[in-house]
Amino acid sequence: MKGKISKSILRYTALFDPAEEGGYVVTVPKLAGLVTEGDTFEEAVVMTKDAIKGYLEVLQEHGESIPEPDIASFTAPIDVSFHATYYPMST
Repeated sequence: MKGKISKSILRYTALFDPAEEGGYVVTVPKLAGLVTEGDTFEEAVVMTKDAIKGYLEVLQEHGESIPEPDIASFTAPIDVSFHATYYPMST
């Protein structure tokens, strides 16, 4: 008996961190261990989509459950002005 094939769009939050050597390193918190990169933001997005698809396919092949997508989660940069007071270390 063949399984039912269905196609759906799943949304996962990806974190894009600038790499020291240029480009971006990307992680997806809901998908433990998933790390990819791209030389440009656009390339990093393509690589992330491909990595997520591969990750989910491997889970499916091993009979593991697919993590719930991030339906309402999103990230936003928050700028905070902070003035720290530094105290010299006494010797």
